[in-house]
Amino acid sequence: MLLAALFALSGAHAQRPVVGFLASTQITAEVREAFVRGLGEQGYRERDVEVLWRAADGSAARAKSAAEELVGRKVNVLVTVLTPASMAAKNATRDIPIVLAYAGDPVATGLVPSLARPGGNITGLSGNAVELSGKRIEVLRESMPGMTQLGLMILGTDPFAKPFIAETGLAGRKLGMRLHVVDVRSADKVDAAIAELKKRGAQAVLVQGALTAASWRVAELALQHKLPSMSPQKRFAADGGMMYYGANLADGVRRSALYVHRILNGAKPGDLSIEQPTRFELVINNRTAKTLGITIPQQLLQRADKVIE
Repeated sequence: MLLAALFALSGAHAQRPVVGFLASTQITAEVREAFVRGLGEQGYRERDVEVLWRAADGSAARAKSAAEELVGRKVNVLVTVLTPASMAAKNATRDIPIVLAYAGDPVATGLVPSLARPGGNITGLSGNAVELSGKRIEVLRESMPGMTQLGLMILGTDPFAKPFIAETGLAGRKLGMRLHVVDVRSADKVDAAIAELKKRGAQAVLVQGALTAASWRVAELALQHKLPSMSPQKRFAADGGMMYYGANLADGVRRSALYVHRILNGAKPGDLSIEQPTRFELVINNRTAKTLGITIPQQLLQRADKVIE
C-alpha cells in the first residue's frame, strides 16, 4: 500500500516524496530523531523520503521566508512546530497539506475552525490542553509555597500570546494568583522585561514557548535576575530555566509522521481530526533552583521525568 501510494504521487516527487519540516525555534537532535523514528514506524526508510529541515530561531521573518521557500520547493507535506511556524505555513499555502507537530491552541489562534473538523489543508496535533496552565502554576507553587504573584512573559506577535494570557489568567485567578504580563518583541528587550517583572513583585515567571530560542537568552537572564522561571518548552530547563512542564514535544513530533503517512496515502488533511496531547513531562533544573536558594520538595523531584543536577 505504501509503495503504491508513493508511485501514485504526481509531479517531481513521484517516487520520493519531499517533506518540509519547519520549527519556530531550533530543531534539536531529539526532535529530529523523533520525526525520523516516526517515519520509520510508518514503514519509511531514510531513502524513501527527503526531509528539508528549516529552523526560524525565534524570528517571525525567518519563519515566513522559510515557509515560502519550502512552498516554492513544492514539498508534498509541510510539518510545523509551534504556532509562528504553523501560521507562516498557513499564510504561505492553501494547497500543500500542513501537519502541526506541536502548536499552542490551533482553534484559538485561528489556524483551524475546529479540532474535530479542521477543514482546509491543516491537521496534526495540538501542544495545548485545558489543564496545562493550572498544572504549571500548581507545580511552581509547590516549589514555592508562598507564591502569590506570577510574571508572564509573552511574544505579542505570536498568535498564541492572547490564548496563553487568557488560559493562564483564568487558572491563576482560580488559585488566587496575581498575574503580571510583559510583552517582549525583540531579544534586546528581555533583560528590561525581567527587571520590570521583578519591580512589579513577580515571584516567578512563566515564559511563552516562542521565547525559548537560544538568541533570546530568557533562561539565562532570569537566573541573573534571581527570578525562578518555567516554560512549556523542554529545552528551557536545559538552558538554565528552573522548570519545564508541558506536552511531550518529541512524542508529538513522532506522531506527526502518522499524519504525513496518511496524507501521502491520499487522506485529505481537513478530514483528519487534530489530536490533543495525552503525555506530559516535568523537568526540574535543581541546579538552578539551588542557585536561587529554592529547595524543591522531595516528592516533587520524585515526580519529575528528569532532574538536572
